Amino acid sequence: MSTRILALVGSLRAGSYNHQLAEAAAKRAPDGIDVEIFEGLAEVPFYNEDLDRPGDVPAPAQTLRDTVQRADALLLVSPEYNGTIPATLKNAIDWTSRPYQAGAIVGKPLAVIGAAGGHYGGVWAHDETRKSARIAGAHVLDDIKLAVPHAAERFGTNHPADDDEIATAMPEILVRLAGAQATAEPAL
Repeated sequence: MSTRILALVGSLRAGSYNHQLAEAAAKRAPDGIDVEIFEGLAEVPFYNEDLDRPGDVPAPAQTLRDTVQRADALLLVSPEYNGTIPATLKNAIDWTSRPYQAGAIVGKPLAVIGAAGGHYGGVWAHDETRKSARIAGAHVLDDIKLAVPHAAERFGTNHPADDDEIATAMPEILVRLAGAQATAEPAL
């Protein structure tokens, strides 16, 4: 039985380097690890407790929750927008954190990687994403990091799956993430 890792990508842009990084994870996944990229984040409404009623959750949000619940681990792939986490990814964390301490993200092993245009590769956004996911109850693996700077120059003519650093690092990241044990309690 293979380990199912779900990738949530914070960029909705067509041609997103972060989406390509998630594609590299799927392509470079070692035997026994399957990486699925969740493609419906654009349809998930902003979290609003008035919309989060038992049996009446908006279908895109419920699909997100169900897909996260079925995953063995999560790989959040984040660009950096104005020095922080994109709203799309934060919204996914918010929806999957509910109900409080029992949401789909609770106890789920989670790692954050990403690419950005700046010199530091989005590390501020990655730190904020880890913080938000940890508060939401995920089992955040702080020691798994991959921040790719100058994404447009680096991946302008070369897909991340064909980049030597990514080709080496990605399988290691996925093996470590797949080997993490889910925690029974939120890491608050």
